[in-house]
Amino acid sequence: MAAFRENVGPAIAICNDEEPDLVLLTGDFVTDDPSPIERCVLHLKYLESRCGVFACLGNHDLEFPDSKPRIQAALERVGIQVLWNAIAHPFGPELALVGLADYWSGEFNPGLVLEQLAPQTPRLVISHNPDTAAILKKWRVDLQLSGHTHGGQINVPGFGPGPVLVQALCDRLPKALRPWVPFQRECAKVVRYWQWAQGWHQIGKNQLYVNRGLGTYFPGRWFCPPEVSILSLERAN
Repeated sequence: MAAFRENVGPAIAICNDEEPDLVLLTGDFVTDDPSPIERCVLHLKYLESRCGVFACLGNHDLEFPDSKPRIQAALERVGIQVLWNAIAHPFGPELALVGLADYWSGEFNPGLVLEQLAPQTPRLVISHNPDTAAILKKWRVDLQLSGHTHGGQINVPGFGPGPVLVQALCDRLPKALRPWVPFQRECAKVVRYWQWAQGWHQIGKNQLYVNRGLGTYFPGRWFCPPEVSILSLERAN
């Protein structure tokens, strides 16, 4: 992604300074061509975590037939475990970490994975696209971590992510005029629930946190800086 290179070094330093128990990466390591993953992992290998570094893959990591195996192999070569419809227990059996296939991959199957867990088992879920939170309401998800939206890239002060404003404008126009609203088609292709583009959200009984990521696209970021999220979890009473 554009702007990734200048942000990744400082982001890794921030992360390591926190001495985290767990590092989770929510996908889109490349834009389309998978070859930059070889340079990317030369940076990511410096991530430090007491209980490991785990990742899910995003839609951009699947652009070419060899993208998924190449990106997965590169990440795992530097000690980053990719979870694709898989479960890990970095802290032991009392807490599950679930990584789901990308929503658009054709292999997104949360029931197949989540129903392997006992209902009383707390679980973290990494799922690239925040739209999946609407589907995951069927299951217990103590915390879902997603990316994909870059926070909306353009944040309108006092209003929120720019695509939410675009959608609100479309909703107020006659249907014949809606196709002429700038970026509305592009926004609709990226994600449906732009209100979940960044930060904390309660989705039914589940919780969702969407990170703004490090990269960007045209027209760039406005009032929406890249982000490293430092989260502290506490056992429920």
